[in-house]
Amino acid sequence: MSYSEFSLFKAKQNFGLTTLEKQDIFVDIPELIASNLLTETLNYNLPIALGSNSEKARSELIIAPILVDLRRQLQEEINLFSGVDFTVDEQKGLNGICDFIITKSPEILMITAPVITVVEAKKENINAGLGQCAAEMVAAQIFNQRSATEIKTIYGVVTTGSIWQFLKLQGQTLSIDLSEYYLKDVNKILGILASGIS
Repeated sequence: MSYSEFSLFKAKQNFGLTTLEKQDIFVDIPELIASNLLTETLNYNLPIALGSNSEKARSELIIAPILVDLRRQLQEEINLFSGVDFTVDEQKGLNGICDFIITKSPEILMITAPVITVVEAKKENINAGLGQCAAEMVAAQIFNQRSATEIKTIYGVVTTGSIWQFLKLQGQTLSIDLSEYYLKDVNKILGILASGIS
């Protein structure tokens, strides 16, 4: 078993999670204004990514530039890992490749606690990615605990690149924001991602 095999039901069952599903969980979080570089990059990349309609193109041309801009704007307070193995506990199925992991650590050569956000890219079906993202968030929680760098909240994102849905894990409670954010809301997307840093 690996992250990709988890449905939301299976993640809840296996890890004893309680879900809280509601809209506008992140409504009060302030925006972080996208840099001119990010705006130009997205304007140029978007037709290419949507035209090819592959998960890889969306990851490279839309999602990665947003996360890199976040890192730049936060003065490299975070690090970004893309397409890395994040095996935490194979027996529990907490193993496999994560599309993106954000850490609050000065190390850039390897994933070092605390892991603060996991981002799961999906070609089209956001709901299908919720279980996988939840399992990755549980793995991040365990990874941080083992490193004695527990943090209160792990953030998760399932995104097609053009649509973003956010989750947060606090203890055994998985909150899923039923609101979807679109690329026109990129400042809000950046703001929510930045809020996971503190």
